[in-house]
Amino acid sequence: MAHRRRGVGVGLRGKQPKFQKKADELKAVSLQSAMETVEKLEIKLTDFAKKHAKEIQNDPAFRQRFLQMCAPLGVDPLLSKKGFWGQVLGMGDFYYELAVKVAEVCYASRTRNGGIMSVAEVKSILASRKTKFQLGDTKTKSYSQEDIKTAINKLNTLGGGFRTVQVGKSTMIISVPTELDNDHMEIMTLAQIYVGSISLDQVKDDKGWDTDRSKRALDLLLAQGMAWLDVHEGRTLYWFPSIWKEQGETVQGEE
Repeated sequence: MAHRRRGVGVGLRGKQPKFQKKADELKAVSLQSAMETVEKLEIKLTDFAKKHAKEIQNDPAFRQRFLQMCAPLGVDPLLSKKGFWGQVLGMGDFYYELAVKVAEVCYASRTRNGGIMSVAEVKSILASRKTKFQLGDTKTKSYSQEDIKTAINKLNTLGGGFRTVQVGKSTMIISVPTELDNDHMEIMTLAQIYVGSISLDQVKDDKGWDTDRSKRALDLLLAQGMAWLDVHEGRTLYWFPSIWKEQGETVQGEE
């Protein structure tokens, strides 16, 4: 006698609401557990900050490691001017003041470098001015290139073109809204190798680009003031003042 074949999944239809209910219960438990875990970690983070407040305020490397600890928990001490983070650490005010001074240095140098300069050069200028910043209940002049990059990232959220880009092994600050593509970055990286200046032929030979592509990228950098044209004894060179200056700053290393 032939048996009627039941449709696939017919036997599970009645059980699906039970499965769904159990899945919802597990999801709720998992969410609650995750929230409790985050809350416990935030408490531990607060205790850690209280215990190591002086190191966070006075040691740039320790400060960066602390910020890295905060990030996965969604805690941003830089935004908190009130409450624990603002009163004990004062990090928001510190990075705000640092960002303002960095912006001043960048604006003052635009006519020379077209709005691009290395983090190392900015740090050197601030250090030469013996600039100090309020951090918690102390004035500090202990800040690193990483602190400057963090400050620039905060400026970036406000717009105005401020951002950092990697050029070869160096981090450069751009303070103008000009969009630079990969060709521009490669040319500036090449200029690093040639200690701050390159010719059109060097770009073509090293990158394997044709004349139009090479000149298009160089012309934009020239128009923005990021490169200078130097014609001497029939030879044309493109000088990059920010990169040439940066060569002298990086030898000092990061304090």
